[in-house]
Amino acid sequence: DSRSYAKMMEFPLLEPGDFQEAKDITKWAFQLSEEIRNVVMVRSVTRLSHASGNVILESLPPVEPRAQARFRCSGSFLDQIEGPIINLPVMVNPLHARQQEKLSMASKIMEDSPFNTYTGPAAPELLLITSSVCNLYSREAIHILNLDDRVGLLKLGMTWPLPSRFLEKYLSISDNVLIVEEVLPFLEDNIEAFAARLALEIGIKTFHGKHDGSIPATNELNPDLVMEALSKILNVPYKTVFRDYAERAQEIAVRGAPDRALTFCPGCPHRASFWSIHNALSIDNREGFMCGDIGCYSLAAGPSGFQTLKTLHAMGCGTGLASGFGSLEAFGMDQPTVSVCGDSTFFHAVMPALVNAIHNRANITLVILDNSGTAMTGFQAHPGLKVNACGEDVPAIDIQKLCEAMGAKVRVVDPFDVELTQKTLLETLADDEGVKVVILRQICALSPEKKGRKMFDVSVNEKICIGESCGCNRLCTRVLKCPGLIWDNEKKSAAIDEVICAGCGFCASICPSGAIEKREVL
Repeated sequence: DSRSYAKMMEFPLLEPGDFQEAKDITKWAFQLSEEIRNVVMVRSVTRLSHASGNVILESLPPVEPRAQARFRCSGSFLDQIEGPIINLPVMVNPLHARQQEKLSMASKIMEDSPFNTYTGPAAPELLLITSSVCNLYSREAIHILNLDDRVGLLKLGMTWPLPSRFLEKYLSISDNVLIVEEVLPFLEDNIEAFAARLALEIGIKTFHGKHDGSIPATNELNPDLVMEALSKILNVPYKTVFRDYAERAQEIAVRGAPDRALTFCPGCPHRASFWSIHNALSIDNREGFMCGDIGCYSLAAGPSGFQTLKTLHAMGCGTGLASGFGSLEAFGMDQPTVSVCGDSTFFHAVMPALVNAIHNRANITLVILDNSGTAMTGFQAHPGLKVNACGEDVPAIDIQKLCEAMGAKVRVVDPFDVELTQKTLLETLADDEGVKVVILRQICALSPEKKGRKMFDVSVNEKICIGESCGCNRLCTRVLKCPGLIWDNEKKSAAIDEVICAGCGFCASICPSGAIEKREVL
């Protein structure tokens, strides 16, 4: 829940309440930012970001000639337009006072904003205050329970600072207030404090929400949860089906549908990388472990990556944690410590952690999965590529040279070369002096350069594959689990799904009987 940042940093917080507002409020946020000369935060939530709906567009503004860029800095320290950007201790008080003025301006501007709305009776039994996607849940719940004449719905477009006059007006119309929000009681706490200050003018209120258990204290909401709260507060005879329905749906899903675990894409080099990393740590036999990061390779915390990752939090954290673990030799720690990141994450967040590890002589191995792009979010450019976000030619920063310049020992391997990759990893794990970097370089199977182009035609020789009777006990489909590999129940043999198979040929490298064959595509 990021809303507390707005209060802590003292800038306005806007929350769109439906699909149309997601567009409109974002445009208005830029206008507000220009007017008050300050940062404005627009908060979305998962269901609003992942959903779609009808939106009315406006005409695009005329394209004006681009003005000449200038940094004007000849004014006084307090001149926001032409002054230098300097924050000295002597400036703290006047700058903070100006920030408070900006918040006050934003609150006054928001009093008459169309993004603050009220629907319902003039004197409702219950005032429901909400924001963001909970506005849609609340509207649906009120409609289904037929409470339009009993419940007033107050939707706030700006949730910090609170629009004082607007809120005071509607808090006066009911003594009972239900606050519906995700996730923390941010609105609830702030509105309760606001109402306490105005108790003489608006009267004593009874608040319902997260504190009294009317609304769950964690996770996302939905219309059923709002209906459950309304039915209890207003004593409406309505039995929500959410919990029973969810339990029944789960029961049917488990019994009637196949389990589809998250997995790497067919031909993903990460599957090959973690195959070798997992095996190298096992062969090393010193209880070595790997600290992870956020990216496609986060899946290595599960079966797809052979449960290789043992820590997983945020970008850069894997190498930061590994650096700490790798400095515990004085306390008798002798387990090999490995971290992993992608090439994009390396530039975005791992470089400072790597500098810290090298500077403090941590005994760690950093594995960089270089698949030549920001694969998880759409192949955006990063500093390691020869093109920028506009498709222009730019100098690429060489990861290997950069790590070597920092002082790390670096080796580069193709993860599809299983024998060399495992040999390199084992030699690196055996080196207990300082920071080592292993770059496993192979382009993503879904990259624009590679997608749809197979390196190999892969097939299974049914005469050689004896599947369950083999000593491998279906290693390919039971352990490797590439989606391009399937088990043919009739023939009792592994098979290749030619539609899905990306033609990487890695499965042929790990088949102990040699039943999986690959032929290079010319």
